[in-house]
Formats: sequence, structure tokens, C-alpha cells
Amino acid sequence: MKRTIALICAGLLVISCNMSEDPTTDGKENSESKLGESYGEYEVNPEEAVSVEKMLAMFEGQSEEMEFTFESELNEICAKAGCWVNIDKGNGETFMVRFKDHFTIPPDTDPGTGAFIHGVAFWDTVSVDLQRHFIEDAGGSEEEQMAITEPKYALGFTGDGIVLKK
Repeated sequence: MKRTIALICAGLLVISCNMSEDPTTDGKENSESKLGESYGEYEVNPEEAVSVEKMLAMFEGQSEEMEFTFESELNEICAKAGCWVNIDKGNGETFMVRFKDHFTIPPDTDPGTGAFIHGVAFWDTVSVDLQRHFIEDAGGSEEEQMAITEPKYALGFTGDGIVLKK
């Protein structure tokens, strides 16, 4: 009986050794395999990314520009050229990321696509004309454009690099 139990234990040990995880993944999916195309002049490091909520909390009350890498889903993409994206703040409001030197991502990128974005957050006064231009870029109607009658003071973000998730 003892011999049978010892053989069973040895067999289980051999089986469990053969079922070990790949040591290069350390039990986690390789994050590199989740990354898609990279755009912009800055090489984004996803490991430095914070959530949008954390970025907003860190930037709250600041008057100077602050550099961030954050992770988020893209809420809306410029339909004409892919030269800006809107990001959900987590409360139903959005902020715009405009791309430095007007680099672009594919305009047919699906809303909901995850991304890592690097750049600078700042407070900005957005003119009526620029707000109308963004509505036009998004495919908005003439009525929507003309409904904008006042400049707005809002969080701005200039991205110098973005990595889309697959």
C-alpha cells in the first residue's frame, strides 16, 4: 500500500512539473503581445502609464504643464485625419488629446481601442472657431457647429506619442 501511494505521488509530481508555466511569462501574458502600432516622435513606455483618473487627480489644481503617460480607451477619433482623440474622464465628460506636430493615427481606429499616450497636460482656452473645427472634424453638423458661441476653459493634452493596443 505504501508503495502504491509513493508511486501515485511520484506520478503527480512528474505531471505537475510538465504543467509548469513558461518561465519567460512569469504567469502573466506578455504585455508586448498586446501592443499594436506606435505613432508620434516619443517612444511610449506602457510600464510608466497611470490611469486617467490618477492623472486627473495628480493634475488637479496645477497651473503649470505636467508630463504624463496614461492608459485609456479612445472615446472618439478625428474622422478626417486621426489628428486628435477624445478621452473619457470617467465621469461622462471628455478631454481632447491633440497630437504634437500634427502626427496622426488611422482615422478608422475604432472607438474603444485601448491606448497608452504620452504628452503634456495643461489648462487651455479653446476658441469658438477651434471648437467648431473639432466638431467638423468629428463629422458634426452645421447646426452643432453653430451652437458653439463661447470659448471654453478646459483641460488640454498634447500627445507626442501613442501606442494602440491590439
